[in-house]
Amino acid sequence: MDNQKTGALILKLRTEKKLTQKQLADMLCISDKAVSKWERGQGLPDVSLLPELSNIFGVDIERLLDGGLSQNTFAAGNLKKTKYYVCPVCGNISICTGNAEVTCCSRKIKEAVPQKPDEAHVLNIDKAEDEWLITSVHEMKKDHYISFIAFASDDRLHIIKRYPEWNIETRAPIMRHGVLLWYCTRHGLFYKNI
Repeated sequence: MDNQKTGALILKLRTEKKLTQKQLADMLCISDKAVSKWERGQGLPDVSLLPELSNIFGVDIERLLDGGLSQNTFAAGNLKKTKYYVCPVCGNISICTGNAEVTCCSRKIKEAVPQKPDEAHVLNIDKAEDEWLITSVHEMKKDHYISFIAFASDDRLHIIKRYPEWNIETRAPIMRHGVLLWYCTRHGLFYKNI
């Protein structure tokens, strides 16, 4: 930890929130001299104050201690490049069109990297009227199932949530020139270009 960098970040975040040192100190039940000390790089907040500082500034604790915020570059909006994050504890799905740091159930979640399916993870895609009919023989048990199917084109994303003990027979709107993705709770994210 670098006192100067952390102090500079606290100063920046405090001024962005239009708070005086006294107002921030009052929120934390400390003296404004302590806040001044941090901002001058003369000390660091007590570890017991970090969760509240994180909450006030909307910045995670790790970034506060690191003393820096990173900014993503503008994502042009091609939804075929969407990144998927799936919590291994609760199964929550997060999607991002650019880089992100995602946490769920108090754990950092890594981006699910799409892979080509093996024989056990193939989805069958047929045209049925004006929709795709998507089927599979993949098992759907509580500890091993396809949790979602997504179809992404340049400007659209369609996600279909699946649950254990449901069969995989679903329909999706036909979108040309896209990618079909599906997530197996044991083996990860798979894809097929359409």
